[in-house]
Amino acid sequence: MKDFIDGTAFNAEQGNRSRKLFAAVVLAALDDAIADDKKYGNGPEQIARWARSRDGREVLSCAGIDPNERVVKGLMEFVSKGVRTSVALSREESERRNAAAQAEAA
Repeated sequence: MKDFIDGTAFNAEQGNRSRKLFAAVVLAALDDAIADDKKYGNGPEQIARWARSRDGREVLSCAGIDPNERVVKGLMEFVSKGVRTSVALSREESERRNAAAQAEAA
């Protein structure tokens, strides 16, 4: 008997891989906008222009992100903070922010 791979499970796995790939493109676009913001001061406008473009909306959708205006505002706010995505996604940064938020709440 040959090994059988369930087609549905295979397609779901491929879909997950595809979403992760497009999410990486979104992160790269954010990093590019942050670099533009540091160099030219127009990062939030650049990410908004990209996110509202046909290509940007398509990439966001493929990443599993609804490309609505609320998302665009969130992307702009993220870029304006100037924290690179690799730093923002790191455990240390997350723990530091949580500690700062708890200290602020106390």
